[in-house]
Amino acid sequence: MNITNVRANQKNRTVKNIKIEIKWAIIFSIIGLLWMVLEKITGLHGKNIDYQMYLTNVFAIPAIIVMVMALKDKKKNFYGGQITYKLGLISGIILSAIIAFLSPVTQWITSYVISPEYFPNVIKRSVELGYYNSTVEAEANFNYPNYAIQGAIGALVMGILTTAIAMIFIRTKNK
Repeated sequence: MNITNVRANQKNRTVKNIKIEIKWAIIFSIIGLLWMVLEKITGLHGKNIDYQMYLTNVFAIPAIIVMVMALKDKKKNFYGGQITYKLGLISGIILSAIIAFLSPVTQWITSYVISPEYFPNVIKRSVELGYYNSTVEAEANFNYPNYAIQGAIGALVMGILTTAIAMIFIRTKNK
């Protein structure tokens, strides 16, 4: 077997090893986009924007559920029902990294397709309420590049934290 075939086999094995994480990262991203559609439909990006900063945090519930489902899927379908804390943590870190990698794309879809009025609305309202002294200050915070960076970092940190806690319960306990 030549070096090209060896590398191809290694690559195929690597993709096969993280197939479950890729699947669940895509599911997570789609659920996140659906959540943004729900926020928009309920007026949280417009007339009810004052409540958005509180209610958007409720997304933590479906986010945690998806992460737990992904880890259980990995345990059942990749490790045959037996998983150590360390293997689950590695899986969760990989899943979180893929979600973080996809995050700028989902933020772009949210910012420019689902709800292009969100940034102008939140900028205007945050100045009206005195959170910022000027529109320029608010624009420095509420913009796509800033949200893309915050979303990616947040996805990575919260995903790893969720995994670290969830794996206490999901891991196979020694009897």
